[in-house]
Amino acid sequence: MTNEIIDHAKDKMKQSLGSLQRELAHIRAGRANASLLDRIQVEYYGASTPLNQLASVTVPEARVLMITPFDKTILKDIEKSIYESDLGITPANDGAVIRLVIPMLTEERRRELVKDMGKYIESAKVAIRNIRRDAMDAVKKQEKAKEITEDDRKSLEKDIQNATDDAVKEADRLASVKEKELLDL
Repeated sequence: MTNEIIDHAKDKMKQSLGSLQRELAHIRAGRANASLLDRIQVEYYGASTPLNQLASVTVPEARVLMITPFDKTILKDIEKSIYESDLGITPANDGAVIRLVIPMLTEERRRELVKDMGKYIESAKVAIRNIRRDAMDAVKKQEKAKEITEDDRKSLEKDIQNATDDAVKEADRLASVKEKELLDL
């Protein structure tokens, strides 16, 4: 039961870090990355469908994304969805593929993105700390129910804190990698 608490907490912390990684991948760093298009939905035969299910996305150059639809008749729909998205990039449609040229970021915009990134990092850390709190509460309940001893509780709390510290360090590492990517262009 007690190892289950720690395993569950570690699993939840990994999920929080995974979510943070996905959020950071969506931050545009001035170079082409297919994950920029993950949130784009295209109206296809009356259903909202993810772009990556309707087209292949390749990176032919460092700052260019090329979208090749499986069905050429939906080029206009894909183009419209990109226009309406929050990407801020104008698609170039040549009748066969759509090209997105990722503009270079200004120094001011990079600093703004790093600042915005801080919000994602902080919310991930809050989630990790909430997971720690829930795990600590579960351990305390076990002690009250006489399922574990006081020494076991202290040992488990130490393990939970170590897992929390590791997860926070990983969040900081992810942040520094993304910050370096944003500022070193």
